[in-house]
Amino acid sequence: MATKIRLARHGHKDYAYYHIVVADSRSPRDGKFIERIGSYNPNTNPATIDLNFERALYWVNVGAQPTDTVRNILSREGVMLMKHLQGGVKKGAFDEATAQKRFDAWKAEKDAKLGKVSAEEAAKAQKVAKERLAQEVEANKQKAQELAKKRQEALEAEAAAAAEAAQADAPQEEAPAAE
Repeated sequence: MATKIRLARHGHKDYAYYHIVVADSRSPRDGKFIERIGSYNPNTNPATIDLNFERALYWVNVGAQPTDTVRNILSREGVMLMKHLQGGVKKGAFDEATAQKRFDAWKAEKDAKLGKVSAEEAAKAQKVAKERLAQEVEANKQKAQELAKKRQEALEAEAAAAAEAAQADAPQEEAPAAE
């Protein structure tokens, strides 16, 4: 039976996510599969990949053919590199310990790059948040000044009205009537 490692679409319109499955090449895209070995969500930044590394490596080693997109995912996760290194061990080019060291070095370098990118993204987001906060603080100061000005005008108007009322209520001295 010819097996493929491919993506099975799930989700809804405009929000697709995928299961990474091993299936017979003749079965439909979202149909029957042999084993689910992971998931892929391209909607997040960066894309979220959850992969069972050992099972993916097993299926690649027994001859399952990944599709182009899945091959990129497996390469990104290191499955294809590990397959390549295991081939070198089988040929006697180097031993298992050397292969594992090479893989660990590659993984550490990859994680360092991703960590650097993540840190840059976080710093950029923090900078944007600070700028937004500064703009909001400035806008709030302007609103507070306008509100204080309106309150001051209202108090002055109230005081003027009270003064007029007090002046109107004050007993006016009338001239004594001539008798």
